[in-house]
Amino acid sequence: MSAPGSMPASASASAFTRAAAELAGGSTSRQPAVGKGGLVEQAYRSIRQRILDNVYPAGYRALEQEFADGLKLSRTPVREALLRLQAEGLLELIPRHGARVLPVSAGDMREIYEVLTALESMAAEIVTRRKPTAAELKPLSAASRDMINALKADDLDAWAQADEHFHRQLLELAGNTVLMQTVQQLWDRAHRARMVTLRLRPPPVHSTREHNAIVEAIRAGDPEATARLYRAHRQRASMELLAILERAGLGSV
Repeated sequence: MSAPGSMPASASASAFTRAAAELAGGSTSRQPAVGKGGLVEQAYRSIRQRILDNVYPAGYRALEQEFADGLKLSRTPVREALLRLQAEGLLELIPRHGARVLPVSAGDMREIYEVLTALESMAAEIVTRRKPTAAELKPLSAASRDMINALKADDLDAWAQADEHFHRQLLELAGNTVLMQTVQQLWDRAHRARMVTLRLRPPPVHSTREHNAIVEAIRAGDPEATARLYRAHRQRASMELLAILERAGLGSV
């Protein structure tokens, strides 16, 4: 039963699925833009996705007009989109020289994971206190199964997608938009480093076991155990990623 005055977990998850889709850029199909706001959003989503997909790699630099030409848009919505992406830490604007995609250093990743560990552990604790139903927990278990199947098929891209789906679904169940927006921005900054190191690491077999343990703690209604398990999960992943960056001599990505 939800606390008095609180939103049911199922309604909350639905609302936050929509929020996540908006933050993540939604469908890759281009929708007709309506007015200036629609063009700004179109430019923002397109440039953001190209940064995350490494189409615009770290250090990539272009003038506003070059971004605009590539997107077949005018400079005004592109300029506003670039300002938004600068605020999110994905690029920096250089007066009279356009914009540069910012690299993520090992030091950045250490700090990002420290904050992610704290925020996502809190989200896991919130979910546990909400007492989600078996149906609401089903997507978490399904994501863990998808991770197992992806490893069996030696499909690391599918594994990464299932892993991200697990973490996103859990965050949505927490039902806190501010928390979700903050974590999403940190995920975006860490995404490139995660994908670069994905094929440099041993098979990620620990994550699925840890995910299952987290789900069991949620199901048991033990918020302290859930937060502890989630914190340990993120800390281990952070240590692995930073060690890979160091071994590979990658000061930044």
